[in-house]
Amino acid sequence: MPPIAREVRDYIAGHPSVSDALKMGIVNYSALARKISKELGIRQKEAVLAACRRYPVEKLRGYSEDAVRRMLQRSRIQTRTKVATITVIEGVDVLQRLGDVVEELLDENRVCRLIQVSQGTVIIVDDDSVPRVTKKLRSEHLIGVTRGLVEIDVTSPETIEKTPGLLAFLSGALASRGINIVEEMSAYTDTIFLLERKDMTRAMEVLAQNLQ
Repeated sequence: MPPIAREVRDYIAGHPSVSDALKMGIVNYSALARKISKELGIRQKEAVLAACRRYPVEKLRGYSEDAVRRMLQRSRIQTRTKVATITVIEGVDVLQRLGDVVEELLDENRVCRLIQVSQGTVIIVDDDSVPRVTKKLRSEHLIGVTRGLVEIDVTSPETIEKTPGLLAFLSGALASRGINIVEEMSAYTDTIFLLERKDMTRAMEVLAQNLQ
């Protein structure tokens, strides 16, 4: 494969929005070629245009938007305000310190989720529970606390586990409206977003439009 064709393929593969537009057949190839030429610093624009037109669109894999929308029509939205995240460093001793308070919060049917990441653990609780968690920790264990967040939970049928793309679709819809996602997760039937309070109304509008 010529170097320019390879660069074009790598560019398209690295830009999901371009791939989606190609799959839908709504791309202006001349405009795309100009954009790629400019961003990659390629002077041979005709070669870039030819590579764009030869791109194997039929081999593009991705989710079916129709399938995702059908799933969303069978989903429901729940919201929760006054949610907080507590980020702590990694370590078995840190998790052991949290054991009792996590058990207490779960017994009280309060919000309590732990997400392990590469450099620590994110604990999601309601604002009122933050002091109960942080007092179990040493100051050096704590990376940061963010309060006053909003949780939006999209609950779908169990078949969501076999429907690829729902998280990507909803994340893209929120991002396209300039809504920052503080945390997101997808497990079993739930797709959960944590957002800043100021973004709640716009986020609900976006999600409601896609659930119709």
